[in-house]
Amino acid sequence: MSRAGRAAVGIGLVGFGTIGTGVVKVLRRNADVIRQRLGFPLELVRIADLDTRRDRGVDLAGVRFDADAEGLLADPAVEIAIELIGGTDAARRLILRAIEAGKHVVTANKALLAVHGAEIFEAAARRGVDVAFEASVGGGIPILRSVREGLAANRILSLHGILNGTTNFVLSSMEETGEPFEAVLKRAQDLGYAEADPSLDVDGIDAAHKLTILAAMAFGVRLSYKEVPTEGIRGLEPVDLLAAREFGYRVKLLGIAKAHEETGRIEVRVHPTFVSESSLLAKVGGAMNAIAVTGDAVGPTLFYGAGAGELPTASAVVADLMEIAREIRRGSSGRVAPLSYLPESLEPRPLVPLGEIHASCYLRFTAQDRAGVLGHIAGALGQHEIGIESVIQQGRGGATRSVPVLVKTHPAPERAVRRALEEIDRHASVTAPTRMVRIEEGL
Repeated sequence: MSRAGRAAVGIGLVGFGTIGTGVVKVLRRNADVIRQRLGFPLELVRIADLDTRRDRGVDLAGVRFDADAEGLLADPAVEIAIELIGGTDAARRLILRAIEAGKHVVTANKALLAVHGAEIFEAAARRGVDVAFEASVGGGIPILRSVREGLAANRILSLHGILNGTTNFVLSSMEETGEPFEAVLKRAQDLGYAEADPSLDVDGIDAAHKLTILAAMAFGVRLSYKEVPTEGIRGLEPVDLLAAREFGYRVKLLGIAKAHEETGRIEVRVHPTFVSESSLLAKVGGAMNAIAVTGDAVGPTLFYGAGAGELPTASAVVADLMEIAREIRRGSSGRVAPLSYLPESLEPRPLVPLGEIHASCYLRFTAQDRAGVLGHIAGALGQHEIGIESVIQQGRGGATRSVPVLVKTHPAPERAVRRALEEIDRHASVTAPTRMVRIEEGL
């Protein structure tokens, strides 16, 4: 058979929501391009979803559409199963069932892989099938394929990522409008950028799931997302974003991973971060994502694009379908280890405790405006060998009204900063817990 006449690879889709609809659109719209690049077509054979009545506005001619996911997985015409139902429990069972049935799997489920990835990859290796998951991190940005293959010759030194579009939209809007967190979050929900329950996004959990996958691929480490110290953006106020600008920074929720080769440890953390206004990451606005990766050979690189959305995420899903389809036609699988490192090379590595991080930080104290308060703050920081680089006091208060006192420190161990803040916050004139935001230089 000529290359142009090779048989189609059959696709089954489980989960026909927003991303699933985007996958069908991309497969239909770009069928000719896909065939020209592969030498054969991808054929959408079946779709399974509990909601079979809603019109998704796409052409389903020739596609069997019902609620029978088990039937889809048992269908010999389906060679690659796409999981887009989300969540962890049902998705885990579905993917393991697909692997058992000898199907290759494509998923966008970062939460599932961050929790159950080891089990899934081991099952796939035993069965001789592939699991691809480019869409799980960065939406349409080909960051995982770049780390896994394009940067494979490098020791990855660091990753700094804006990994969640919702939080980036909220922080960008707070900076632009001066509105409080709650008002901007409500607008993000109205625009569809944030879920009705935004906890996974604004509490940093979504970013931690993604960083877990990235760190595993970058450093060859076995890592659970529960090991990643995680802070969200709740509690940030417009004054913090204004202070960032005064000090020459922008505020971003970053996922950060670094290799400490001298000790064999790695550093992983998710939290709001001051980044220099001259940094490319500082210029990433709205709901966009960006990941800066530094390798020992290539140096600094930056990947930017839409981190979510129907078509950008579908783009990554279909790219995975094409990669697996090529291997099916070659009669092979496992061309590249899913986490870049061979499974036997993945190993646990000790993590750098937050207390050992040595960096400058921003501190927002809330204190009564009276004599001696600033001296107490400076004295307590000094006792713990924390130098003050800059101070801003917002407005005038008095004995009955508190004002923010905004401080940028010189670099110091976080453990010392935390001890100083515990002491300062016990002072009678300090009327609210101090807010700390770490500063990441050199980006």
